[in-house]
Amino acid sequence: MKMTKFHAIFIAIFLTLFCLHDLGLCTQRHDNNNIRINKMGAGEESPNDFAEIESLARFAVQQHNNKENALLEYVKVLKAKEQVVAGKVYSLTLEAVDAGKKRIYEAKIWVKPWMNFKQLQEFKPARVISSFTSSDLGVRQEGHKLGWHEVPNHDPNVKDAANFAVKSIIRRSNSLSPYKLQDIIQAKTRAIGDHVRFDLLLKVSRGVKEERFRVEVNKKRGGRFYVNWMEQGHY
Repeated sequence: MKMTKFHAIFIAIFLTLFCLHDLGLCTQRHDNNNIRINKMGAGEESPNDFAEIESLARFAVQQHNNKENALLEYVKVLKAKEQVVAGKVYSLTLEAVDAGKKRIYEAKIWVKPWMNFKQLQEFKPARVISSFTSSDLGVRQEGHKLGWHEVPNHDPNVKDAANFAVKSIIRRSNSLSPYKLQDIIQAKTRAIGDHVRFDLLLKVSRGVKEERFRVEVNKKRGGRFYVNWMEQGHY
């Protein structure tokens, strides 16, 4: 049977698609663990071992916590890709809990299996989510800074800062009885550059004993909390 022009075009398209698939130049796929795997082009491949990906994600969170004195809790990997360099660089998008809230982070890990080498190269929030308004932060609409601005004690951001402060109190205490947050007596915020500061008066308990702490907690917008100072007293 004589091949028509239509048949020739059809065969050419089929062979082109087959070659592209065979070369691994597809854009993405999903594995059985619901991780989106991307292939970006030459030198980049899809990681196939879910256990290895999850292990690297946990490693990234642990290294970030150690370096930044943070308390992130690993949840799951959302996306992963690998690039062949001198070894492999894994780019992961993962979910972790920060002060009770689930957040998305991006991490890069450099691995050289033959040297038993593994290094976290980058760890950062994938997106910035902030429920603060201009008045909450003590900032005028035109951008002029104000002093401390009192905010509701039940504000989720205030609660996150207070819970982080209590964790810091526990870490600095030698007591066998852990501190527990009883009440946020007063809360103020202030914007300084791209940071937000919380001035908090907290009532905590340790066993049957109640104590009060005044703490100043700082947070870079979209970043992590850290304690500037804390003071125990009778307020």
